[in-house]
Amino acid sequence: MSKNLTKKLGAAAITLSLAFLLVSPIIASAANFNANNYGLNNTFNISIGTNSDLKGTIVQIINIILGFLGIIAVIIILAGGFKWMTAGGNEEKVGEARKMIVQGLIGLAVIFGAWAITAFVINQLATVTA
Repeated sequence: MSKNLTKKLGAAAITLSLAFLLVSPIIASAANFNANNYGLNNTFNISIGTNSDLKGTIVQIINIILGFLGIIAVIIILAGGFKWMTAGGNEEKVGEARKMIVQGLIGLAVIFGAWAITAFVINQLATVTA
């Protein structure tokens, strides 16, 4: 690119950034903020030291494990995308990155399937035992 175009793009980027920084506090203060709209008044009940049924505890543990597995699968997909973007045209690295992305997607599909099966079984158990 020419230096003149680079200077113009840089000036435009700086101008837009400054405009955003100056306008965003005004927009934020004009918003109708209510803590109930954003769930800020709700707290998470940990249930430590209370009598909780075994079924509920198992469901919570399974959901936490599936959540962590989902996070790991997304990280694998992102790592594959990063590897692909930094491959520099090397077909071997692109192939490895493509494998990582496919494996991450398969992992997500398995995790979603496990979650669906778990939710179905728990709901059926709740209706049968209730």
